[in-house]
Amino acid sequence: MARPLILVVEDEAILRISATFILDEAGFDTLDAASADEAIVHLETDQQILIVFTDIDMPGSMDGLRLAVVIRSRWPAIDLVLTSGHVLVADQDIPARGHFLAKPYNSEQLVRIMRSFGHA
Repeated sequence: MARPLILVVEDEAILRISATFILDEAGFDTLDAASADEAIVHLETDQQILIVFTDIDMPGSMDGLRLAVVIRSRWPAIDLVLTSGHVLVADQDIPARGHFLAKPYNSEQLVRIMRSFGHA
């Protein structure tokens, strides 16, 4: 059986590497992107992505909240997890089937929220 594919979108390299390592060890496959623009390229080329885990505070043409809105509009089947250490997001501001995970999070929290979608 194929391992669920998660796209990790995080501009801070150490956090991106850490999240992908945690998720790989937990039985997921991962792709990573340093910006929303890079994430869009992955989404346009890889139809196997089931979950996007994105930081909210990112430089570039859009932040993680705007990326989540674009994903919900263009790829409605993809589940979303948004994270931030600076912004608290109200439930009504998170797109449908999206979750918020505050930084700093630990590996158990990250894996639990990814498994809650039922892909693994």
